Amino acid sequence: MMQFKTSLLATLLLLLFQGAVFASPARIRDLTIHEGDIARRIVGYGIVTGLEGTGDRSFGGISSNNPSVHSVVNLLRRFDIEVPPNYLRLRNVAAVLVTAEVSPYLRAGGRFEVQVSALGDATSIEGGVLWITPLVDDPNQPPVATAQGKLLVTRGDQGRYVTYRRQGNSARIPDGGVLEVSPPPIANAGRLLLKRPDRSVAMQIEAAINQAFGDSTAMIEDPGAIRLNLPAGSGFAEAAAIDTLLVDAQGPSRVIIHSREGTVVAGGGVRVGSAVIHHRGLTLRIGGGETIAGQGPNEVGLVALPEETLVQDIAAGLHVAGAQPGEIASIFEALRDSGALQAEVIIR
Repeated sequence: MMQFKTSLLATLLLLLFQGAVFASPARIRDLTIHEGDIARRIVGYGIVTGLEGTGDRSFGGISSNNPSVHSVVNLLRRFDIEVPPNYLRLRNVAAVLVTAEVSPYLRAGGRFEVQVSALGDATSIEGGVLWITPLVDDPNQPPVATAQGKLLVTRGDQGRYVTYRRQGNSARIPDGGVLEVSPPPIANAGRLLLKRPDRSVAMQIEAAINQAFGDSTAMIEDPGAIRLNLPAGSGFAEAAAIDTLLVDAQGPSRVIIHSREGTVVAGGGVRVGSAVIHHRGLTLRIGGGETIAGQGPNEVGLVALPEETLVQDIAAGLHVAGAQPGEIASIFEALRDSGALQAEVIIR
């Protein structure tokens, strides 16, 4: 019995070692956060001015008694923003939502980037300027920051189903936000929290810390948390040293698909077993035949690949066969559901 347990332990260690061979080294700070290091998310409603006739249509040529105008005015008043009446009869104005994510350690006077998106039916906010906008942690609390500045528009995908008139409804302002109220002090409870909970990664982090600082310095509580038992008087220097330790982090296999562009992202070693998928005139056959990727005269819409082929080869074959982004996403979901693909499929 003891010999069996020893053999089983050796096998598990060998599997962990083999997994680490193909993993890329990462700093502990890139895999975890210290307990209490929670980013502050703040929000506000504001007005973008200076548009060239592309603002909210409810503001142009319509009486100020329009219900949509009243709703926006009432909403802005909750944030102490009083809109001049003449703005509500012009097409160069748009109501917007302003959001930001701020470091919990940023103090009053610190600057950060804000995201701006159209709230109403504006066709574009390109070329506009955000009027000074209070930002809050909670709508029932006083403002903690303000934002203003020239918008940098984020262009969306201009595919066949997207028209130019609907472009430019989101933007950002680098360093457009200013924190005006410092956050309360953060109480560090002495734990590291994994950004993506995983048992094998937690084991590697625990081993790296104990090797560097001594046994029992780190102890796994669960796949998402590691408790640190640092000597009394330890502080910033010890935490910084832990953050810089390297581990061979090999988390769970993931296949990420961008459903609008058809981009497929996966680790270099994710393979797919035998399967046959029929989807809207397109056939994907993995294993059991000659490799074909395309639309030949006798094999229209057929993608045939060998067994245990890589995810990137399947994606390339589907692209050659003319598969649309949505079809690629559906096919990879079907591969996962059939059990041929042993990985998490994330569609964005």
